[in-house]
Order: sequence, then structure tokens, then C-alpha cells
Amino acid sequence: MKKTLNVTWLGEQRYLGLSESGHQLLIDNSAVKVGVSPMEALLGALATCTAYDVVEIMQKRRTPLARYRIEVEGTRAETTPKRYTQITVRHIASGAGITEEALHRAAHLSHEKYCSVAASLNSDIVVETRVEAGEAGEA
Repeated sequence: MKKTLNVTWLGEQRYLGLSESGHQLLIDNSAVKVGVSPMEALLGALATCTAYDVVEIMQKRRTPLARYRIEVEGTRAETTPKRYTQITVRHIASGAGITEEALHRAAHLSHEKYCSVAASLNSDIVVETRVEAGEAGEA
């Protein structure tokens, strides 16, 4: 199964992504930001991927969450390409019957088995780069 995202440069360091389903994502690394940076978007992708799993797991165990948030923090290398060297994902939840043990099991299942973003971060991904040069005014 393939997924696509088309990204268009808007000027400065601002880009608009358009998904296959027609949804937009604003990525911005300009001096005056109006969107998230690429590295913030990566943290957001990890957090929301695991959140989706945890909510679903807790519902299936008949302990739905009343409140839930994730705090995600990444430490980046000092030298280029300044990749993340460590990411901490903190799950904070409450609701009737919610225990730290049950939440830990759900979060662990997500990170180790279900979350495709976490699995992607833990794997060797083959990235193929292709380029196409168009005529002036064409893009």
C-alpha cells in the first residue's frame, strides 16, 4: 500500500502538503512561522499515531479514556543532519478504571507492535530520490 503527499513551496521556507484524501498540512521553517517545522511534524506524527492506538486499545479493554494527552520531546544531534537521537513520549490519561499499568500496556503495545510511525523510526527505510527539471514557470 502506497501513500502520497504532494508538497508545494509557498516561498521562504514554507510548504503546503496535500494528501491523497485532500487534507492540507502546513510545514514552515521560515523566520516568522505560521506552521510547524518538519522535525516538529515528525514528533506530531509519532504522537498522534500512538495516540490512535492507545485510545483504541483502551476502548477495546472497556476502559475508555475521559482525558488524554501526549507530551513528546525529541533531542537532536548537534551536527548536521541534526537527526533525533532520542525521543520521549509521555502518555497522560484519566478516566474511570484507568490505571497506570493498563495505560503502560496500551502504550507499549502501540510502540512495539501497532504504530507505523514508531516502526518507521526504528527501521532502515530505503529513500529513493528522483529529480525532474521543468521549464521556467512550470512546477
